Amino acid sequence: MRAVWLSGPLSRRIFSPFVGLIAVTFVLAAAARASGETIGRCGQGWLERIDGQLVLHLKGTPYEMGYQHGALLKEHVRSNLDYLLRVKGDTELAQIGPLKLKPADAIRLIIGIQHRHVPKKYFEEMEGLARGSGVPVGDVHLTNFIPELFHCSGFALMNSATKDGTLYHGRVLDYAIDWRLQEHAVIIVAEPEGGIPFVNVSFAGFIGSVTGMNAAHVSIGEMGGGGLGKWDGVPMAFLVRDVLETAQDLDAAIRVFRDRPRTCQYFFVIADAKTNRAIGMEASADRFELIRPGQEHPLLPEPVPDCVLLSADERYKELVRRVKAGHGQFTAQSALRLMDRPVAMSSNLHNVLFEPKSTRFWVAIASKDGQPAATQPYHRFQLSELLKRRPAASAREVPFIAQKPNERK
Repeated sequence: MRAVWLSGPLSRRIFSPFVGLIAVTFVLAAAARASGETIGRCGQGWLERIDGQLVLHLKGTPYEMGYQHGALLKEHVRSNLDYLLRVKGDTELAQIGPLKLKPADAIRLIIGIQHRHVPKKYFEEMEGLARGSGVPVGDVHLTNFIPELFHCSGFALMNSATKDGTLYHGRVLDYAIDWRLQEHAVIIVAEPEGGIPFVNVSFAGFIGSVTGMNAAHVSIGEMGGGGLGKWDGVPMAFLVRDVLETAQDLDAAIRVFRDRPRTCQYFFVIADAKTNRAIGMEASADRFELIRPGQEHPLLPEPVPDCVLLSADERYKELVRRVKAGHGQFTAQSALRLMDRPVAMSSNLHNVLFEPKSTRFWVAIASKDGQPAATQPYHRFQLSELLKRRPAASAREVPFIAQKPNERK
């Protein structure tokens, strides 16, 4: 009988300062059952377009999924990584301690520190992605460690907070729109060998996750705080990815963070529809704390029954006002209004609402001309249905190049 909403300041960004937040979102949008256009096939993977959105299906070993990703999204991967590393990467980095570094140099430093903490399977997947796309593996590494330099937000509403008790878990991703990541947005539907199938709302070239849900009805999103420079642990995006692949329930998801070395300061919202439970969690380099729904906390100056609300300044006040006004009556449409401006920010890159019980989810992406996701239409999908889809037999087939025996473990 609770609701959880986490929304907080983003930490200092690498290329310029920015602030992030979480917002509730629900939408009446196009259904995922709309017919899709198969764009290409590669091994067990395939790419389609549904209602204008790229949906990438990956299946197999880490290397195989990485290769499928790189081969099927080759031009998107190349363009995205080139812009991030060669254009934005040319921007001067904010001061980190006594150092002032270019982004690529800072990320190389981070990789050197974190390499020993990252499971080998993720390096194998990045190797496959590099080979499939024809991008240097070093560039793939650099791009996939970028999330360690900035942060974001998430929320959940359930039981007494919604009109019919349905659990909704949403997040607003406030990465800067001027990075042009929205031009390479992709919904990744993954079936990892030996793991739980999941959906990762992401961007071409990234294998980690900041927004996702698995077939075990567990969803997760992150938000960031401070702690820049505390990097001796598992990168946040790989911890989130690990939850998607392995967590059958909320407690298992919590253990992924509690039992592993962590980095920087991050907060998470994790939801489990099997028990209609959700939790707010700080899992930082030197601090681990669970923030339960309705719990008194120094970061919650104006608690609302059955809610956790984390935000800043006027955004926090407006969020509290809206939640108090609609508490106990939230439906799809009224929950959508919680993320309207000014709670949502101009740097809003994507918004996602998960309904973990049904595995439905709604996605809005910032426009190519820089309009925030909150102003864009939402598209409805359902993970259980996406997992049943198959590519058109006549679709273009991209050759798959297997991993060499001496490259395997």
